[in-house]
Amino acid sequence: MKLLGHRRIENTLIYTQLVDFETDDYHSATAETIDEAKKLVEAGFEYVCTHESYMLFRKRK
Repeated sequence: MKLLGHRRIENTLIYTQLVDFETDDYHSATAETIDEAKKLVEAGFEYVCTHESYMLFRKRK
């Protein structure tokens, strides 16, 4: 409310309902070892699945 300069919360609610805060764009990464996977998780990536011997991760752009 303060960031947008609104005096009333009702005005802020109108604007925040119109904004899409998340996109469907991702950075992707792969890991073969536990240490690589650990570094990706610490960097904010989330685990998606394992394919063959690779662990797949993603993080929103």
